Amino acid sequence: MNEDLLGYNEMVEQAMRSVVRKALDRAAKGGLPGNHHFYVTFRTEHPDVMIPNRLKAQYPEEMTIVLQHQFWGLQPDDEGFDIELSFNRQHEHLRIPYAALVTFADPSVNFGLQFHVEVDEDNISVDHPEAASDEKGPSREEMDAGTNGGDDSTGEAAAEDEESRTDNVVTLDFTRKK
Repeated sequence: MNEDLLGYNEMVEQAMRSVVRKALDRAAKGGLPGNHHFYVTFRTEHPDVMIPNRLKAQYPEEMTIVLQHQFWGLQPDDEGFDIELSFNRQHEHLRIPYAALVTFADPSVNFGLQFHVEVDEDNISVDHPEAASDEKGPSREEMDAGTNGGDDSTGEAAAEDEESRTDNVVTLDFTRKK
């Protein structure tokens, strides 16, 4: 196979992160319309992620947050977004760079994006912690399996298995309602 000298994978990653930024920007300005809500999974060990130490200890590798009813101060910018969420009735500030994103999904319209995140393979385990927020979202395993935590009204982005996540293929799965 020939070497990609133009950097198509990087261009696609940037375009997909731009979609996330625009969705977050619209939510920040006008709230989430209708049944829209977001599942955002990110690598907590990314050097630019800023989360409280207790959350970092609880989710040392990866964490999924749900943006639906209880979030405040959503501020997307060119590099990432700031948000305040409630964990166990305690408000916490998070700073999540787009470069740390693993998945972004809006199950209300069966839309999802999966990103390739560069990580140190020596510090990775195959276990993934469950989603963390006041709104109970699907665990990472449920998202990987394509299940929706028993709620038949939503669908999830299909995720590739652990082996295929390490290659340079970008997955973009969504369906359009007619």
